[in-house]
Amino acid sequence: MNQQTATDGTVGKALQLLDIVVGFGRDVRFSEILEVSPFPKATMYRLLQTLTNQGLLSIDKERHTYSPGMRLVRIGRHAWNQSSLAPLAEPFLETLADDVNETVHLAQMERGSVVFIDKKIPENGFQTMAVAGRRSPAHCTGVGKAMLAFMDDETLNRALAQQTFEGFTPSTHTGPETLFPELEEIRALGVAFDRQEHEQGMNSIAAPIFGANNRVIGALSIVTSTRRMPPEEMDKYRPALSRTATQIGDQAALWPFPIAE
Repeated sequence: MNQQTATDGTVGKALQLLDIVVGFGRDVRFSEILEVSPFPKATMYRLLQTLTNQGLLSIDKERHTYSPGMRLVRIGRHAWNQSSLAPLAEPFLETLADDVNETVHLAQMERGSVVFIDKKIPENGFQTMAVAGRRSPAHCTGVGKAMLAFMDDETLNRALAQQTFEGFTPSTHTGPETLFPELEEIRALGVAFDRQEHEQGMNSIAAPIFGANNRVIGALSIVTSTRRMPPEEMDKYRPALSRTATQIGDQAALWPFPIAE
């Protein structure tokens, strides 16, 4: 979730609340929002009214639930087309998924978190929890580590400061002292691996996507289960993965995509 600063005022509070409502991923009641909201009840009610009046949220008066409004949907669609790699990368993702017959993820980074923006699953491909819009930590995902490894020092330090280093599995990095050596390896190899670090039973190999001026703007991964393939065999996908990441980067070079941070 975006962190509000002291200077953001009412606009910052409203956007923070909008983030909370949308984050539920379903229609949500006032009482549910209040449980996780940092704002007093009266303030939250006033902000919800403003967001509803502006069309950013919609209220079902019979069920007393809130959901994303059509104005937010329109804004999101235009932002998706202009700032997301997904529309540009889609044909390359489909080709890669078909070629390797495994699930492919596309992600970008926002405020230290991985944001999945597309996924392609071939016939009989491995089903993962990632869906467009889902956020995951960077420190324990293949796409996250692939982006972290190629950030400049200032951006990397800022992204690392936003990691919780939560230990999801016994293989998860729980601090920068173990993550830093792996980032060095990733820079040397050009790819990153997730060896059951975020989800038990899941492996991935990921490559960074570079845009103009060699800026890392996203990452691409091939994902499968440990039952389908042991982690040591994932490296066979490196040529196809790196080639696809380069193709997407070449196409994106002339577009002003946000820097991963």
